[in-house]
Amino acid sequence: MPPNSGPISTISGCRYEEGITNVEVGMVGLGKMGANMGERLLRGGHDVVGFDLNPGSVQRAVDAGLRGASSLDEMVGNLVAPRVIWIMVPSGDPVDETIVALSPLLDPGDILIDGGNSNYHDTMRRAARIEDAGCHFIDVGTSGGVWGLAEGYSLMIGGDELVVERLTPIFETLAPAPDKGWGRTGPSGAGHFVKMVHNGIEYGLMQAYAEGFALMNAKTDLNLDVAQVAEIWKDGSVVRSWLLDLTADALAENPSMDGIAPYVPDSGEGRWTVVEAIDLNVSVPVIALSLLRRIGSRDEVEYSDRLVSAMRNQFGGHAIKREAT
Repeated sequence: MPPNSGPISTISGCRYEEGITNVEVGMVGLGKMGANMGERLLRGGHDVVGFDLNPGSVQRAVDAGLRGASSLDEMVGNLVAPRVIWIMVPSGDPVDETIVALSPLLDPGDILIDGGNSNYHDTMRRAARIEDAGCHFIDVGTSGGVWGLAEGYSLMIGGDELVVERLTPIFETLAPAPDKGWGRTGPSGAGHFVKMVHNGIEYGLMQAYAEGFALMNAKTDLNLDVAQVAEIWKDGSVVRSWLLDLTADALAENPSMDGIAPYVPDSGEGRWTVVEAIDLNVSVPVIALSLLRRIGSRDEVEYSDRLVSAMRNQFGGHAIKREAT
């Protein structure tokens, strides 16, 4: 840590120096997001030690200027207590496995940050367990994708207010600007809950754009240039957005979407959003239908469509279109 540059404050019995602008961070998970976040922190003047199960990812991080570690033990050993460790691994078991592996290496007052797309219920469980051990747990819903290194990340933060305040320098560095794109949304779980809803909204927006452009693409008698339409909408239109900008880029590269399979995965947040809406008796039909559309895209044999055709034949004698042999 840099020399003391201000008075001492206390967070749950642990001493922290106020006024520090440079923070030492351990980054666990050096995939597309973690590596770029580590590099952005480094550019902002912070010291970053990175670890990943893939040695190649560690080497790439070292080439970018980060300090590398070949194990969690080595990474923790290269951080000065109280430590700040940011976890960027896939949601679910990988997060729990990482926490279990880190737990015996930590000291009271250390801070763990989960910046992945974890279910907020899991986050609340993890926070309680970690805080019982005398450490702190902060959840950060992180949006920005592969553009985050250059443009900054939107950070939705949950956890103890004083701990979040202590981490302000790294949030200001990762965000698009020190005073934009980040904030504490509430207690433990709030950051991941807000990110869950954010991704649910994203599902609906993406589906609406996709359906609109599909409709224009089908209107062949007007010979519409859908890539041109996207460019027109980018400025002045009420539907303009960064997502539309990216859509315009995709259409410019491949207007007919040749070579792309009609298969759309989901990483879980849309499902969690719909489940939460049901539990809270909140109607979210657009998000729900966009999720169902994604699920439908994966039915390679389209069983339900085949069955509907068979039913029409049964009750009405309607012809069944046979597959080509």
